[in-house]
Amino acid sequence: MKELVEILAKALVDQPEEVAVTMVEKERSVVIELRVAPDDMGKVIGKQGRIARAIRSVVKAAATKQRKKVVVEII
Repeated sequence: MKELVEILAKALVDQPEEVAVTMVEKERSVVIELRVAPDDMGKVIGKQGRIARAIRSVVKAAATKQRKKVVVEII
């Protein structure tokens, strides 16, 4: 799932080398933190948060196979 978020984020931003994804795994949940350059923050969030919501939906769908709850935080 970490790779999925990284690929999606790098495709959206102007500075893909600034994309950093960290994953903290717990018993039944996973927290994925996405960090991008300050100039690219708007591109990852999108108008009214639509792109961020779409990223979370795709990752959630991928996580259902593993029966884990996934939280994507954009920092």
